[in-house]
Amino acid sequence: MSGLVLKLAPGERVLINGAVIENGERRSRIAIVTPNAHILRLRDAIHPEEVTTPVRRVCYVLQLVLSGDVTPADARHQLLRGIEQLSQALRDDDSRRLLGLATEALLAGEHYQALKALRTLLPREARLLAATG
Repeated sequence: MSGLVLKLAPGERVLINGAVIENGERRSRIAIVTPNAHILRLRDAIHPEEVTTPVRRVCYVLQLVLSGDVTPADARHQLLRGIEQLSQALRDDDSRRLLGLATEALLAGEHYQALKALRTLLPREARLLAATG
């Protein structure tokens, strides 16, 4: 994960290589130059008890990779299978585009970008589940 730039709001927290870092009183910008650093914005974190839907499940596994709790190699098959299953359910053009972006990012080892693409699907999934529930 080289070349990542984090823009942090005042008081925002981020997990970097297992350490929780909290931003000060002003907005800041941090460039991460260390390749393969494990980084997760805590505002984006999904807690285990919140893993209740297919998109959240895939996002959670990506989050485990980003936090360093699971290796990319160990998660790769599960992530690709999860994205494939999502593509069978989310058939509109925009969802397919986002799933394609997530797949490309995953195959390129860009796990943060994959998570970013998939998180965009969370509101859509919530609307679909509410409509069918």
